[in-house]
Amino acid sequence: MSFCCGASMMGTKGTLKHYRTQVHNVPLLSCPVCHRVEVHHRVENEYEILAEYAHGDGASQVDFQDYVMEDEDAIFENVVNRESEDPLTVVQSQIDMSLDLLVVAKWMEDEKWQGELKRRLAVMSQRRLRLQKQP
Repeated sequence: MSFCCGASMMGTKGTLKHYRTQVHNVPLLSCPVCHRVEVHHRVENEYEILAEYAHGDGASQVDFQDYVMEDEDAIFENVVNRESEDPLTVVQSQIDMSLDLLVVAKWMEDEKWQGELKRRLAVMSQRRLRLQKQP
């Protein structure tokens, strides 16, 4: 499980640009609060190798899935949420986890972590309100 902004990142697949080469369907972890994105640690080396070779060959686009056979369920087995889930469910799960972590941060008397978690909770609460207002 990867963490950012005080709680967990979501699993997804997306496109990354390596110089002039776009690599599609790369397993990624993304933060729903600050939108930081990173290549999933289980395929990081494979991504770097494929991206370098594709760039060296002058390819403008390459599909990660065509060259690296990874089971999507196995890759994302340790993430709390996936981007493909219902957005309101994801937000509520992130809020619940942040509240649990806030209890731990208070017990540890870690003021910095408490502040990060409170900021994350404020962002996620606003996002939940927006999602609840949508038809």
